[in-house]
Amino acid sequence: MNASEFRRRGKEMVDYVANYMEGIEGRQVYPDVEPGYLRPLIPAAAPQEPDTFEDIINDVEKIIMPGGCCLGRGSNQPIRCVQSLGAGGSLEKGLAPACKPPVPPYLEAASPACTELETVMMDWLGKMLELPKAFLNEKAGEGGGVIQGSASEATLVALLAARTKVIHRLQAASPELTQAAIMEKLVAYSSDQAHSSVERAGLIGGVKLKAIPSDGNFAMRASALQEALERDKAAGLIPFFMVATLGTTTCCSFDNLLEVGPICNKEDIWLHVDAAYAGSAFICPEFRHLLNGVEFADSFNFNPHKWLLVNFDCSAMWVKKRTDLTGAFRLDPTYLKHSHQDSGLITDYRHWQIPLGRRFRSLKMWFVFRMYGVKGLQAYIRKHVQLSHEFESLVRQDPRFEICVEVILGLVCFRLKGSNKVNEALLQRINSAKKIHLVPCHLRDKFVLRFAICSRTVESAHVQRAWEHIKELAADVLRAERE
Repeated sequence: MNASEFRRRGKEMVDYVANYMEGIEGRQVYPDVEPGYLRPLIPAAAPQEPDTFEDIINDVEKIIMPGGCCLGRGSNQPIRCVQSLGAGGSLEKGLAPACKPPVPPYLEAASPACTELETVMMDWLGKMLELPKAFLNEKAGEGGGVIQGSASEATLVALLAARTKVIHRLQAASPELTQAAIMEKLVAYSSDQAHSSVERAGLIGGVKLKAIPSDGNFAMRASALQEALERDKAAGLIPFFMVATLGTTTCCSFDNLLEVGPICNKEDIWLHVDAAYAGSAFICPEFRHLLNGVEFADSFNFNPHKWLLVNFDCSAMWVKKRTDLTGAFRLDPTYLKHSHQDSGLITDYRHWQIPLGRRFRSLKMWFVFRMYGVKGLQAYIRKHVQLSHEFESLVRQDPRFEICVEVILGLVCFRLKGSNKVNEALLQRINSAKKIHLVPCHLRDKFVLRFAICSRTVESAHVQRAWEHIKELAADVLRAERE
């Protein structure tokens, strides 16, 4: 969608929302659809080719609106709707998210459309990734997908669920054990290249977290993990949770799932796979092998808001056993109970996450998947990877520079040959000039510059101009160092 079409469609959406609010008194106060009404109305998989905007908007009215209530929290609800405290909103507030029909998804019974569309969209996305069927919601399986706010939330939710599961298991075998006695011995693991959010999850969860040394390709391998497990078990600790990263933030390295996965399964350790950035690429068959080994995982997460054209926030998380989440987070005060909650026919996502309230994030996925089609999204990913290799080629042609790690997807780690000091000076000049902006990292003892292809509108010309700019500033830095 170009700027002109976006402007036109944006005006149409404002009209749609305004018309909705003007006619709100004529709307039904509470949905009367049956549980599971939405799935038969939507295809079982994402379209390969794009749909039209008109078709999508027509489906919003036909499929989504019947499954919404009287617009609870954060929107203009009818006078007749008195179910929630503090649920009124303003027209002014509505100008920001005008493209999203304001249906409140904080309770499944109030907004079945929100819940059921999320369930279907997570299955669409899971099929695009070719996830094992155990992770999908359909066909009465034990697993399922949920949209979290971020990969940080997903990691924390997985850790807390794993913690609850191991405590229950140990207390069932030894009832005399207290939760405190177990907690002080629990230990979780991740690669030394894992995102800082993993460490934060350990802090919030009140458990020890240990970093497993990565190999020469910055990947976690079986031997290092096994050594740490044997050492900690001998010390009386209880290994219970492990985070494997696919596409690390620092250099887009990949932990070896095919090696560490079987170990986690054998040792009864919850394996959570964090593919926050790289996961979007797995919709392309040529990159799907990077996900091999996910069948050993208990939970898997990536962020469509990073590289799949879905606006923030939208973090897709799947689990093999949804009861592992609901067992950790389920609470049912009287004011949240409803007639279908024990029917087995519906999914209450409030039991899958930390917050009670949640946004209608699946609608963004539905729009994007239909507007682009799977082929359009694959083309978008492939273009970015192609551009990253173009930048890599430019760097390799200049003998002053070096590539620091294999370029697999859209991230290039590079530096001037020489000291960290000269690379820090180069980065300072690049970011001070404010023509482009780079974020650095440390790979072992090296200060490294990171060039990430991430804009929807980036073209080869932008990559070429960026490289010319970097070369000019590098010449200045090297000249200054000689002087």
